[in-house]
Amino acid sequence: MGSSAGKKVRVTKQGKKVAITVVSAILLSLLYVLIFSFSEQDGETSSSLSMTISRKCAEILEALQREHWTDAYRESLALYFEHPIRKLAHFCEYACMGVLIFGIWSPHKALRPFPKKWFRIEVLWLFLSAAADEIHQLFIPGRSGQFADVLLDTAGGVTGFFVIYLIVLCITRDKKNRKRKRNSHRPGSDRYPAGELDH
Repeated sequence: MGSSAGKKVRVTKQGKKVAITVVSAILLSLLYVLIFSFSEQDGETSSSLSMTISRKCAEILEALQREHWTDAYRESLALYFEHPIRKLAHFCEYACMGVLIFGIWSPHKALRPFPKKWFRIEVLWLFLSAAADEIHQLFIPGRSGQFADVLLDTAGGVTGFFVIYLIVLCITRDKKNRKRKRNSHRPGSDRYPAGELDH
């Protein structure tokens, strides 16, 4: 019975790992479609989308401050926000990519010690993805490819990697500590002498 239960647990764990990998791969594919669809937009369409978001941000800021700005001031603020918002969007897209790439391989690899090999592979993957995106933009009217954007996107992906890595590491450590505590208080545990269990 014990052997059978152990096999079921191993199968269940393996199934969860495969599920995480498959879901991450599907979401990553959809993210690539989203990124390259944005890159497919010409310069005028892309700027229009950025300005629409910037104007919304200016309106939200105006509402939060409970002020009534002139249209000219609101528009100037939107123009000021447009470039940072565009860069932040790139950063966040690739941060999500870093998380999803991590989700593909991490269920099948140990996270301690730090997986240097897989980290280097992920950084290379992020860099090549960002470079492909910028090269693609060279062929779109009104768009340009910038090496600085490749570095920014890669930095976003690396940030996403470290955020999810630390979160998973903390969750895993917490689970191990809880399991260790449960085992230490279980009657008949050989972790502590019988006398210590009575206290």
